[in-house]
Amino acid sequence: ILLHIGLPMKKVSAFLIAIAAVLAACSEKPVEPIRIGFIGGLSGPNSDNGQSGLNGLTLAVEQFNRAGGANGRLVEIMAKDDAQSKETAQASANQLVTAKVEAVVGPFTSGMAAVIVPITGQAGIFQISPTITAMEFQGKDDNLYRINRTTRDNAGDYAKVMYSRGQKRIAVAYDLRNRSFTQSWLDEFRTAVEGLGASVAAEVSYESSKDADFEGVVTKMLQSKPDGLLFISGALDVARLAQAARKLAPRLPIAASEWAATEQLIDLGGEVVEGLLIVQNYDRDDASPRFKEFSDAYFKRFQRNPGYSSVSTYDAATVVLTALKNRKPGEPVKAAVARSGPYQGLQQEIVFDSNGDTIRKVYFTEIREGRYRRID
Repeated sequence: ILLHIGLPMKKVSAFLIAIAAVLAACSEKPVEPIRIGFIGGLSGPNSDNGQSGLNGLTLAVEQFNRAGGANGRLVEIMAKDDAQSKETAQASANQLVTAKVEAVVGPFTSGMAAVIVPITGQAGIFQISPTITAMEFQGKDDNLYRINRTTRDNAGDYAKVMYSRGQKRIAVAYDLRNRSFTQSWLDEFRTAVEGLGASVAAEVSYESSKDADFEGVVTKMLQSKPDGLLFISGALDVARLAQAARKLAPRLPIAASEWAATEQLIDLGGEVVEGLLIVQNYDRDDASPRFKEFSDAYFKRFQRNPGYSSVSTYDAATVVLTALKNRKPGEPVKAAVARSGPYQGLQQEIVFDSNGDTIRKVYFTEIREGRYRRID
């Protein structure tokens, strides 16, 4: 046809080559995104940690994709809920394995990690948890890396701070629904307290639920005549335990483990959590340009301030995304992670040892006037 309209043969050939190139380009499949998994508590009473974590991952991935992704390949998140339920966690973990995700960010409680990590680990999937701390996950050469410090580190620091405040007999309540964490935390705390010449006056276990008798839990704690109360529980439970404590022993000092250190704790607790001692794994008052840029972007995206879960997850995402960008053809994600560090987190450098463990600086705070305020 082209010859009939009078085009020279050379121009016809060039035209055909151009058409062939266009058709070939149109027929090429679009580049598949890199799929990474997320697993955490997105429903239930302690969903604030999981949802904040998903927000932190979402922000990191969106920024990464806008910057060009992993050498032109975008990253896609496959988010799954563990609902703090063994059955749900197993199903969600298996779904991520079936989807062949490259890596998994999460889970956010040690209890769920005990269920999920064996499933993803057997499948050879690299997993990084922003928040789990139980000693059973420390010092193992497996596919799990951790952003947080251990229960031994945190419980030991709590023992020193509470002892320095004159608390020698401390009654403890702990939630059995996250027993991998709470039992580990309690065991480490007891050892640290006794090493200082003090004691755990009472150990009261309970199982978190909407019908749990929190006043009964505090009543049992008070029977030991303690000079301080410590709650190893999630934010919702701590708010309810603090309410009972203020009613039954209004002058007794109260503290909570780092698990409860979310924005929801203050929203739910109000006046009853005023004066509560709690540790944070990041500096809320950091005025550095890097952290301010993150905080502003987070607020703009989600209309709320970041919490410890979102900060830790953003750091975990930095590790995964950097490794995906640096990964060599055919290289396992774990090998790329080990090779690509150290990583610059939002507030501190992230350096992993050969077992995927790291050290994280923490800051003790008290709730005063509706805010977490750092103490020296």
